[in-house]
Amino acid sequence: MNFDDEDDDDSFMDWDGFDEDYDPEETRAEMEAENRRIKNLPILRKANELMELTQAIVETINKEEDVLMMHEQMLANAMMLAPKIVGAEGGDLYTLRMENAVIIKMHARELLAQTSYCKAEKLAEPAYLNVLRDEIEQFRLLFVDWVNGFDKDNDAPDDWGLFY
Repeated sequence: MNFDDEDDDDSFMDWDGFDEDYDPEETRAEMEAENRRIKNLPILRKANELMELTQAIVETINKEEDVLMMHEQMLANAMMLAPKIVGAEGGDLYTLRMENAVIIKMHARELLAQTSYCKAEKLAEPAYLNVLRDEIEQFRLLFVDWVNGFDKDNDAPDDWGLFY
């Protein structure tokens, strides 16, 4: 590698595309508006509700009877939903959004399956688990609408052959 000062000419920058009218306040306002939009997405609000509900339910599980540590697995699955939604919204490219959507689906379905295990092993109150199952179904419906809104034309192929 050559670290001579000769390479400090900034020739790698495309200064023609640089916006001389850049307004940091305008940019900050746009970022805040985008953060508010994401925060108010129905699917994100539902994901946060699922997290809170799951947390309340796992607190009722007798840890000594929970030999598979289902309480931790359920929390881990519930905790993955909201960050992946935010990641999908921030990425905006179709492939990135779909990758996050697949991860969200997997964690939501696993959480749903874990409610059946908890019911079968009598780890938690069946009525509480039914509430969580109903909430996951509402999440699924929001998820379908959300994914259907992804712009398939806004993408950059990643040469892995998925989602095309």
